[in-house]
Amino acid sequence: MTNKLLILGARGMVGSALVRAAEQRGYSDILQPRSKDLDLTNQAATHDYLAEQKPDEVIVAAARVGGIHANSTYPAEFIYQNLMIAANAVEGAFKAGVPRLLFLGSSCIYPKMAPQPMPEDCLLTSPLEPTNEAYAVAKIAGLKLCQYYRQQYGVLYHSAMPTNLYGPGDNYHPENSHVIPAMIRRFHEAVQAGSESVTIWGTGTPKREFLYVDDLADACFHLMALENPPDWVNVGYGDDLSIMDLARAVANAVGYQGIIETDPSKPDGTPRKLMDNTILQSLDWKPSVTLEQGLATAYQCFLTEERREV
Repeated sequence: MTNKLLILGARGMVGSALVRAAEQRGYSDILQPRSKDLDLTNQAATHDYLAEQKPDEVIVAAARVGGIHANSTYPAEFIYQNLMIAANAVEGAFKAGVPRLLFLGSSCIYPKMAPQPMPEDCLLTSPLEPTNEAYAVAKIAGLKLCQYYRQQYGVLYHSAMPTNLYGPGDNYHPENSHVIPAMIRRFHEAVQAGSESVTIWGTGTPKREFLYVDDLADACFHLMALENPPDWVNVGYGDDLSIMDLARAVANAVGYQGIIETDPSKPDGTPRKLMDNTILQSLDWKPSVTLEQGLATAYQCFLTEERREV
């Protein structure tokens, strides 16, 4: 592949999966700037980098991310940093003459009480989930930037909206992590400590959908190969499960056999979040990694990371 590809956020979980997928597809020139070398919230630095490198394709996977706790605690940082990343990347790419850009959003862009499964056209039809509104607003802005630059300037800038992701390279911080890595750490520590019970946040009844991160990367390159992709498209697994059922699946992957309890005093978030995958399926893509397979791999990756930290 002779195209020069720029992956913004290449060191994160999604970015690393995109790099793996690009290498598998034969890309020989993959730009992977580190955040310490390129501050995407700095407009001048981002524009200068794009003007100098002049990539043929850009994937914007960079973002300030976190779970319910982090989103609720740092909303100003989440909205500001993600707005700046989106605006600087899209405008910078346009000024540098980049013909193709894929922006990665999130399923949280859809309303809290969206129809289930959530179709693309329910965007902006009712209020967002308050616990991650700041992040969602920034991601909606990025999606709309791509849509309007494509509409006004004719550049092929489009977006993909992944469901909840997990897999190699995830963040296992005890507080600022998403649900699967948080559960992996919690159940692993329970096994190590011989704990008889583990308590999970909320009631355990909300339903969530999870996609293995390498499946997302595969979907991204599938979309990048299309001549006329949708302005934005959902990328989901196509099925969901309750948080309690997820906890049981993680416990099984980790080898925890104790009691799983709930803490209803903690927030549940959105009651259900399942993506409508109809459009993506019509474009001949579907995921290949089951939750059981993905959790087994994710746990091995966690163990490898833990050994490095010791």
